[in-house]
Amino acid sequence: MSKMIRGLAMAMLVMLAGLANAQAVEEDPLAAFIASLQFQQGEVAVPEAKARLRLTEGFRYLGKADARRVLEEFWGNPPDDTVLGMLVPTADGLDSDHSWAVILTWSDDGYVSDEDAAEIDYAELLETMQAETRDANPARREAGYPTADLIGWAQPPRYDATAKRLHWAKHLQFEGSEGGTLNYDIRVLGREGYLSMSAIAGMADLDRVNDGMNEVLAMAEFEPGHRYADFNADTDRTAAYGLAALVGGGLAAKTGLLAKLGLFLAKFWKLLLIAGVGIVALVRKFGGKSKDEGGTAA
Repeated sequence: MSKMIRGLAMAMLVMLAGLANAQAVEEDPLAAFIASLQFQQGEVAVPEAKARLRLTEGFRYLGKADARRVLEEFWGNPPDDTVLGMLVPTADGLDSDHSWAVILTWSDDGYVSDEDAAEIDYAELLETMQAETRDANPARREAGYPTADLIGWAQPPRYDATAKRLHWAKHLQFEGSEGGTLNYDIRVLGREGYLSMSAIAGMADLDRVNDGMNEVLAMAEFEPGHRYADFNADTDRTAAYGLAALVGGGLAAKTGLLAKLGLFLAKFWKLLLIAGVGIVALVRKFGGKSKDEGGTAA
């Protein structure tokens, strides 16, 4: 009889704990929001890019709908239907002081030739990008947005000619911001275009983001028939630019340097929601070149 009583007592404790957790989620908008997201693990498909991701234990994936909810509802960004999905570090999550994420987009401009890989002078390219950033500042200020300075490479550009992956990181400083901003980009080249995997974080988190992006580098793979090696020069479309333009084609990536500024305010999300104050929505592009303007390699 005592065993039965102990069993019932344990069951009651489990039930009460479950009710307490459910009530906590109900009372905490942040917890409720995160609980509503459908995180994926293991191998996931990115059908728009005809690619797959093999996730490590260090990352979870959100599909297009949930990724946009995080960007637009949680971090207060303008709508962006180019977002395909989001990689979220398991350790950092979306609500930690070190929140960051990797946003996936796809460009179908065609096959990007890597013939210029060995000829790119990244020091010269950086100087050009810095000048373009400074030149665009008056327009940013006039539009009511903070000015920006490109301080330099946080990680110099590197191209893996075997895996067809280009990656680099920039250190930026925005007007009114005490800490620097890290803009980390990966481009995975395919037969019909390239997959972009972009992360924004504070410069103080460079080491953790760098470690995470080293994992991300190896995750993406195009489906058979859509890989870089499957390119057919007789039938396939070729992009009007090379690797240099992928690095220097404007200050912002498609998802925007400032589009995820809300990320730094994420820890205040509950407070802002209760107060009825929305996180400021920022433009996706500051001084970014259009597809035509960015079409030539530097």
